[in-house]
Amino acid sequence: MKEGRGVGVECLSGEWGGRSQRLSIMYADCCYLSRAKRERSGVEERNEVSTANFPRERRKIIIVRKGVLYTMNPKRGYVVLALSVIVAIFISGCVQRESLQIDQDDNQGQVSKGMPTGIINNGLGNLCSGEAECNTFCHDNKGRCKGYCSNNPENEVCQRLGFAKSSCEAGKIKFGYAPVNLDKTALLLPLGLMAGGHVTPVDHHYFQNFANEKFDIEVYSPGRGSITSIQHMPGAREGEDYRIVIDHTCSISSIFIHVVLLSERLKPYAPPSHGYVGVKIPVEAGEVIGYFARNVDYNIADTEIVLPGLLVPEHYEPETWKVHTANMYDYFSEPVRSRLIEKSLRTAEPVSGKIDYDIDGKLSGNWFLKGSNGYAGTEKYSYWQGHLAIAHDYLDPERIVFSIAGYNGEDSHQFGVKGNSPDPSGIGMEDGLIIYELVEYDYITPSGSPWDRKSLVKGLKTESNEIVQGILLAQVLDNREIKFEVFPGKTASQVSGFTENAKMYER
Repeated sequence: MKEGRGVGVECLSGEWGGRSQRLSIMYADCCYLSRAKRERSGVEERNEVSTANFPRERRKIIIVRKGVLYTMNPKRGYVVLALSVIVAIFISGCVQRESLQIDQDDNQGQVSKGMPTGIINNGLGNLCSGEAECNTFCHDNKGRCKGYCSNNPENEVCQRLGFAKSSCEAGKIKFGYAPVNLDKTALLLPLGLMAGGHVTPVDHHYFQNFANEKFDIEVYSPGRGSITSIQHMPGAREGEDYRIVIDHTCSISSIFIHVVLLSERLKPYAPPSHGYVGVKIPVEAGEVIGYFARNVDYNIADTEIVLPGLLVPEHYEPETWKVHTANMYDYFSEPVRSRLIEKSLRTAEPVSGKIDYDIDGKLSGNWFLKGSNGYAGTEKYSYWQGHLAIAHDYLDPERIVFSIAGYNGEDSHQFGVKGNSPDPSGIGMEDGLIIYELVEYDYITPSGSPWDRKSLVKGLKTESNEIVQGILLAQVLDNREIKFEVFPGKTASQVSGFTENAKMYER
């Protein structure tokens, strides 16, 4: 075991429950690992440690006092004393205290002596413990956190995270600053891209300049607010590539992904490698929060907005902000709004793009392999493998697109359809089995030349070569269930109907 530091008392960390744990004592002498935290980290249930509010048949309690580690399992009735012996009287007083947290090594912000005071620690009852955990939990479960905070308005975490009415500004706002330095940015991609693991339409914009080599394009807070979380992206280099969330009002947030370098002011708050941290850092409109070189993602989430074309919000619990994706241009004042639109590749309305195509009883929209746990999927690092999107192209909305996960072993593949018809938004149960011929398509500039995917060009259109790449069969079975099968390399004359390989999708 190795020694670590909490706030005012010492902690120990070591192998426990098959996984190395880092114990951070906040304001008490006991540590509990909440059920919610263990479930999200994938730790096995056996010998689960629970908070006092999580009654379990098997509860193991970790007690740390002045460099001494105890473990107690009530079912077995034993206490193990580590390092040195301290009288057992600490146990009875310790079990009753709840103001504490256990931070796991996996994706948890750590709180320790010497960490900036913007990082806080408390909990929301049984939902989460610790500012870092609650920040992430509530970002993915805003409805549950709002419900808790409406009944506990005095809770400090509710106030700091913006779920208590008295702790944040209400109403609409207009930003006076762009999210990035537009003078150094070449173009802006709209919402709705489908590619790779993004099988369903993407909920963020991309600011890009592929001719730039240095990390010198400024990222700004577009308006006054508070940074509430910083995450170091999985697989990123040490000290590079962060996700930052800024809450501007009770309902409106800015979300940045792939901010390569943090500003000097934010660096002290950086989470551990591949982890995240909950913070409360006030920022001013136009304040530099970081830098990027070629690409940074940005979107606005407004909880007062619920997209009508994502019919089952519960499917998106891992990314609950998705159903609140806003039209970015509605939140910027002039002249910033016009400058952003000038950088946009898309000219069709809505210029910001579109991600919600669900229509009850119709083929159009997002679908999930039956039994695959909706958007979250069953595999953490390939959650999209059960996804299917039947939508329209993000730059040329006249183009019908089938975005199919796992096509021929790829993460996904996006196809147009021969003749660009029939429109899936009009296909229902009464239409029975529908046959689509899949074709590749590309982007063409107004001059008729292929788009290089790097330059700012207005008026892009798609063009397909009409060479059939495969056959797709689809049938709407009821309002929220379809039968679906693809036949790579086949032609219509070679396919007569569904086979045993057909899949069922739902939403």
